[in-house]
Amino acid sequence: MRTLLLSGLILSSLMANSVFAANNNGQNNDLNYNVVNIQAEASRKVSNDEMHAILFIEKTDKRPAELSSQINQLMNQAQNIAKKYPQVKFETGSQTTYPVYDNNTQKLKEWRGRAEINLESKDFKTASQLISELQQNFQTQSINFTVSDEQRKKVENELMVEASKNFQQRAQIVSQAWNKSSYNLVSLNIDANRSSIRPMMGSRVNMAKYAVAAEAAPAQDIAAGESQIIVNANGSIQFR
Repeated sequence: MRTLLLSGLILSSLMANSVFAANNNGQNNDLNYNVVNIQAEASRKVSNDEMHAILFIEKTDKRPAELSSQINQLMNQAQNIAKKYPQVKFETGSQTTYPVYDNNTQKLKEWRGRAEINLESKDFKTASQLISELQQNFQTQSINFTVSDEQRKKVENELMVEASKNFQQRAQIVSQAWNKSSYNLVSLNIDANRSSIRPMMGSRVNMAKYAVAAEAAPAQDIAAGESQIIVNANGSIQFR
């Protein structure tokens, strides 16, 4: 009697598991049935509103202590000059000192030091004036223009809505093409892509003039160019 009862319990358990597995398989099949992947995007060209510049100075001396003193003096001088331009963010960059050897004798010839400063500002005119004043002692390594974080986030939020609407429009078009009255949204991923940056075109920044000079050169007009911000929307729908 106990053996029959135990066998009945095992049989009932196996039947229940079979029904549960069949239901799960049916749900998985329903989820993967009539599923279509769709991609959409929204983009906008935005004027660059932030300027980034790197300036540097190089000095050589046979005495490393004297070399360090010269560079520190010029860096402090640059920082004092920058204080007159509160609209420009001033930061000290990398600093290196390394030996220079004679090519023939391979003996130590002198020491060379290099120091950088980083400038950041949304006021292009003021930043250009500061660069012009600093180039009495410093050279300009690079000047780049980007979209500020505040402006980028604002535009990305707007493009997220636009990309979502474009996704819905494509989903509707695909549904109509397959003679489906409606669909369910299975998944949706929205991604902001900032790698698509238009190079600075038509800029009136003349890098050749940003060289060491006895007197500060006049500040130049600057055309910052544009960046393209792209938001992608990709996901899956299921026809009803």
